[in-house]
Amino acid sequence: MADDALTVTLQQKGPIPLDLTLSCAAGDVLALVGPSGSGKSTILRSIAGLYRPEVGRVSVGASTWLDTSRRIDWPPYRRRVGLVFQNYALFPHMTALANVAAALGHLPRQERSRRAGELLELVHLGDLHGRRPAELSGGQQQRVAVARALARDPDVLLLDEPFSAVDRVTRQRLYGELRELSRAFPIPILVVTHDFDEAARVANRMCLLDRGRILQTGTPRDVLARPASVQAARLVDLRNVFEARILSQDGPLTLLDWNGRTLQAARSEAHQAGAKVAWAIAGTQVLLSRTDLDQADSQPNRFSATIRDLVHLSESLAVTVVLDGPDAPVLSMTLPAHYARRTGLGPGSVVTVALMPEGIHVMTAEGEGPSDRG
Repeated sequence: MADDALTVTLQQKGPIPLDLTLSCAAGDVLALVGPSGSGKSTILRSIAGLYRPEVGRVSVGASTWLDTSRRIDWPPYRRRVGLVFQNYALFPHMTALANVAAALGHLPRQERSRRAGELLELVHLGDLHGRRPAELSGGQQQRVAVARALARDPDVLLLDEPFSAVDRVTRQRLYGELRELSRAFPIPILVVTHDFDEAARVANRMCLLDRGRILQTGTPRDVLARPASVQAARLVDLRNVFEARILSQDGPLTLLDWNGRTLQAARSEAHQAGAKVAWAIAGTQVLLSRTDLDQADSQPNRFSATIRDLVHLSESLAVTVVLDGPDAPVLSMTLPAHYARRTGLGPGSVVTVALMPEGIHVMTAEGEGPSDRG
């Protein structure tokens, strides 16, 4: 881990329960995601010194900002933190330039306007120095808030739901700008968001939280497609989660018995034959066809089904199908928007569903203990 990494350990029973340890290396963008009340904003406030947990330690490199066991608790002004609030918290009576300059008290007065102008240029607001917040769009206000946060030359940048107040088009542009900033300022950056797609777009690491505990940390792709538990799968809204039993390990594959259906999944070394497990598959790993109906139910991972619902989104289709069989399981998938028009699909269409083996992720079933693991 880099010497200037951020490390955080927090523990308390309430009012927001916390029991976690996390780290973020310089140059990384770590997204904190989870439901309301999971402790995301409390973590940021604890790092910034705006909240004191019952037990905690916060350090950046060799500097320890908080260590309750040693009675160390630096006040906010001593912690080199750039903080962007959800509502941006700009001074309404000040211009964009003055808002940024207000955070440059550590520089000689004659240098503050010049540096504030440089930071506004960095966030693509070089021609809007003289405008007050009310004269700026939501995206422009967010950029001023980021410039002001960077004005402190921070060791850590913290962003609390920074994109929630802007429209979708502006949000897409701001995602790219945040990635640019992470390259220009190689410091630990923590972003709080409730939007998993947003986290995947801006962060190279994701921390999934629930009730003050970390359920999983990893790349956004791994957390979203390969959750560590059924609980994690539900939190990331992975809808295709089912139970099965391990039949055998066959070379690179694990064979599953799914209520009489045979599934081939990528090999899972963590479970023995006969173990009750849970398995999940992302909607993008579910394929749908109308041209091979005769092959359904005769080959592993191919099943006959009927479309129950089909919703047109901006660039894709959200499709729900019901598989044949007495248990009638429901699968959700995402298809290209043009697919339904080209194939004539609609509710009631009979189709074949194919599950990609490499997309099937096997987990320990709820209520199953370590004895089921290999």
